[in-house]
Amino acid sequence: MTQSFELDCDTVHYCWDNAIEPRLAIKAGDCATFHTRDAGDGCFSRESTSADAEGGGEFKGHPLTGPVYVDDAAPGDVLKIDILDLELARDYGWTAIEPACGLLPDEDYDGTYLQIWDLADRTHGRMPQRDDIAVPLAPFLGVMGLAPAEPGQHKTTPPRETGGNMDNKLLTAGATLYLPVQVEGALFSAGDTHAAQGDGEVCVTAIETWSKATLRFDVLKDMHIAEPQLRAPGPLSPATATGPHFVTSAQGPDLYANAQNAIRYMIQHLIAERGLTWEEAYVLCSVCVDLRISEIVDAPNWLVSAVLPECVFVN
Repeated sequence: MTQSFELDCDTVHYCWDNAIEPRLAIKAGDCATFHTRDAGDGCFSRESTSADAEGGGEFKGHPLTGPVYVDDAAPGDVLKIDILDLELARDYGWTAIEPACGLLPDEDYDGTYLQIWDLADRTHGRMPQRDDIAVPLAPFLGVMGLAPAEPGQHKTTPPRETGGNMDNKLLTAGATLYLPVQVEGALFSAGDTHAAQGDGEVCVTAIETWSKATLRFDVLKDMHIAEPQLRAPGPLSPATATGPHFVTSAQGPDLYANAQNAIRYMIQHLIAERGLTWEEAYVLCSVCVDLRISEIVDAPNWLVSAVLPECVFVN
């Protein structure tokens, strides 16, 4: 008989480490509801300003809820996670620009900026200083992962073979995630909820917030994968896949440099056509513009596109 459990976020951990004691043990088929903190560990409120984001100190890691030990999960197996439900637990979120972070270097912008978003209606993120922008919400857990086999403490920032900070916006409610198990019990943890994000999360933060996520777990003995895989519940990016889009592109032999230039061109477009500040434009790129590899076979130049859904403009 399957059971349902709940984990609060009063206790969290800030690294991947297979020596961390599990907070919960479940069986295949069981469900668990995870309460999660935001990536900033609660450092910002609705009233926070850019001044509050300055001098924040070194990022110690995403606050993660877990680990959860899944009975019968063994190295070589696959942990299947069905995302049954995800609710926002705050009526606001935030996006930050910080020096030496994100896709664009300090030569583009070396300041600190904090954007607070109004999420009160749970359908759109709104900039309080503007009445012409409403970003459709499609919340997901930015971090879902398993403990790695390698002993010791490992940073939460990079994605890993066992999942972690994937920031994959397709992992909304209804999706299924498959993760390769490297340690007994899998040791699953989650956190870093994003209310909305563009593919690339270019300024290094999305609309960051708190959440309550209900997940169902199963152990697959006959499936073997090297890195994460997922099944999306329907059309890609349905929240923004409507109406016209504006696209900027950049070509060259370096995909990273192309991505930077495509975003630079998009920022220039948003400033010129929509009257945004540079900071507002960069933030908007991070929360709703999708970076795509349009072409990677015609040497010596590859093409990267930045795709803006214009449905985010409401006036």
